[in-house]
Amino acid sequence: MADKLTASDVQKLLTDPSTDNRALAADKIAAQFGSGALSDSERRIAEDIFRIMVKDAEERVRAALSKHLKDAPDIESSVAKSLANDLSDEVALPMIQFSEALSDADLVEIVRNQGGARTKAVAGRPTVSTKVSDAIVEHGDEEAVVTLVSNSGAEISEKALNRVVETYGDSPQIQDPLVHRPTLPVTIAEKLVARVADHLKDYLVQHHELPEQTATDLILQSREKATLGLAGQGNSDDIAALVNQLRNNGRLTPSIILRALCVGDLGFFEHALAALAGVPVANARMLIHDEGELGLKSLYQKAGMPPALLPAYRSALDMVHSAEMERTDDDPEHRMRRLLERVLTEHEEIVEEFGADNVDYLLAKFGRLAQASKAA
Repeated sequence: MADKLTASDVQKLLTDPSTDNRALAADKIAAQFGSGALSDSERRIAEDIFRIMVKDAEERVRAALSKHLKDAPDIESSVAKSLANDLSDEVALPMIQFSEALSDADLVEIVRNQGGARTKAVAGRPTVSTKVSDAIVEHGDEEAVVTLVSNSGAEISEKALNRVVETYGDSPQIQDPLVHRPTLPVTIAEKLVARVADHLKDYLVQHHELPEQTATDLILQSREKATLGLAGQGNSDDIAALVNQLRNNGRLTPSIILRALCVGDLGFFEHALAALAGVPVANARMLIHDEGELGLKSLYQKAGMPPALLPAYRSALDMVHSAEMERTDDDPEHRMRRLLERVLTEHEEIVEEFGADNVDYLLAKFGRLAQASKAA
């Protein structure tokens, strides 16, 4: 921190008002003001000096003021605005990015009329209101918008986020910080699904609310092979991490687990029951694949799964085992369609428990597979 302004400094300023002496005086007075060390009367005198110094022809003098006054929330508004609107970025940017003396209206005016690095500085403030964020999205360039969506202290309206996705949704620079925001409206997360890379899709599933159909598609597609995952594609640690994240967010639902099993994703099923039951996955596998009836039942109950649907899960598991053992020339999609048809026809309680939407989802999924098979 600069030393305290002394009588000697004042005398120098009066006898030799050179750039060096003016800059030194500005630095010391502004530092004392920012530290709160001045009395009320001294503060009034200091502000009178600031109103003169903000018009100083030398950039060094104005920059010395900005350096210290950016952290002084109670600086007079006219002084803060003069420094924030200075022609020099060295003077203006610290005030724009940090000064609490600037109102939302002041910041919106800067965004609308100055742009460039100054809009980016507004976007990087410790907190940004929705009003200011709206202006940045409307008037700022991509670099400013990247800074805004990367800023966890920025409040961004759903309308503004929609505009960001529509304008910059295909830009990796925007996608990554946008997906990693602490919260996203469901509508925005769903729009991003079709645009982002696989690792960002995984993050969307794990950390943001998505319609269950969309979430399930993303969970399954990352591990589906031509055999619909019958061979258990994917690293076990990756599957465990995904399952645990879904469980921690309360999104490891019975319907998602049944959907996974019905498309042959046995690894996901094993890890899901293990996570819900709180047992090692190796133990869960032993219970799931036990030839007797008690193994799966005990694990299923410990996992807190719907009691009425145990027969449906057991049938699906039996048919996945059969499909793995058959290894016929029959295409795997056809085997999975037969599995689904049998589970749905033999266990009407699935519709009662999960509703028609889940059944429609599975039927539609296998309908698309059938079309793909014909096309091939």
